[in-house]
Amino acid sequence: MEPQFSVKQIFPGFEQDLIDEVTTHAQLKQYVPEEIVMKTGQNIRSTMLVVSGTIKVFREDDEGNEYFMYYLQPGQACALSLICASRRETSQIMAKAETAAEVLTVPLEQMERWMGQYRSWYAFVIDNYRSRFEELLQTIDQVAFRNMDERLVFYLRKYQTTMKTNILTTSFTEIAQELNSSREVISRLMKKLAEKGVVELQKQHVLLKNLNASLT
Repeated sequence: MEPQFSVKQIFPGFEQDLIDEVTTHAQLKQYVPEEIVMKTGQNIRSTMLVVSGTIKVFREDDEGNEYFMYYLQPGQACALSLICASRRETSQIMAKAETAAEVLTVPLEQMERWMGQYRSWYAFVIDNYRSRFEELLQTIDQVAFRNMDERLVFYLRKYQTTMKTNILTTSFTEIAQELNSSREVISRLMKKLAEKGVVELQKQHVLLKNLNASLT
């Protein structure tokens, strides 16, 4: 691998020997927007470290419906792929590129060796487990205890924070799929949010204006 980026800059916690190993053993893969990075049921023999762009992670049900879980950004790893790879299991999630993205894939045998050899890798793995677990708890909280309008605003906040933009280009149909709702419901709720000044509906996108406004 001959990276066109600085491993140290993207993963500042890695010690120099580990950086050298990442440079030697990891493989760089590039993805275009909407391209599948990982499929449900796929054999996992490596984990992915995000170098650039944004990866969106889903859970699929038996009928192929997709439920949004969390985003992955540069400097982060997919904790579930770490688990699946270490246990030699198939993937329980689906991941796709939200934007153009670059990912480093680390083979299983290197992951296992690094856990015992490099404290910085051990800390990185544990921190990713913790961060993704906290994000999953937030998502579960929204699904279990919030109304759909609150869940929609939570989704919009995550999008705004992750993508660092106030312009939402995701279709209402896609949002409905990820929130286990219908396009009609999402459209109706968007109109209500627009009436309250939370968003502004445009022809090609939605302007996120005041997501911290009260929904009452």
